[in-house]
Amino acid sequence: MKEVYVVKMAKFRHPSLTIRKIMKRVEFKNESIVMNLLKKGFKVEGRLWLEETEDGEFIIWFDRYNRKPQPKQHNLLIRRLEHGWVKESVERIKVYESIPKDIGTPKVLAVIDRETKEAKDALIDRELDLLEFC
Repeated sequence: MKEVYVVKMAKFRHPSLTIRKIMKRVEFKNESIVMNLLKKGFKVEGRLWLEETEDGEFIIWFDRYNRKPQPKQHNLLIRRLEHGWVKESVERIKVYESIPKDIGTPKVLAVIDRETKEAKDALIDRELDLLEFC
């Protein structure tokens, strides 16, 4: 059985209606699921549209999206560097560095070179570990 929820709307605008306070019926598809989610404090995404019945009454319809959560792929840590890390995701190799500014530009450049070399060495080591020798 479909439940009908009455919502008081202030200054509802529609071309065939004047601006005034009106009571509108809101009919939900999957109403028990939607109302339980709203009562728990969740946001519910969906489609909302206005429909006119045969007797000239307007009904606001709400249909919830049935989205399935996608599992998050976690990145695999290849090596932790002094100022960052090297990780592998499904599609990419990620290298991250965060160097403090107060050590000066020449030292920052030296750290970038050293950590880039370490990241390259980590990738080479990983590839050698994956190879099988006869």
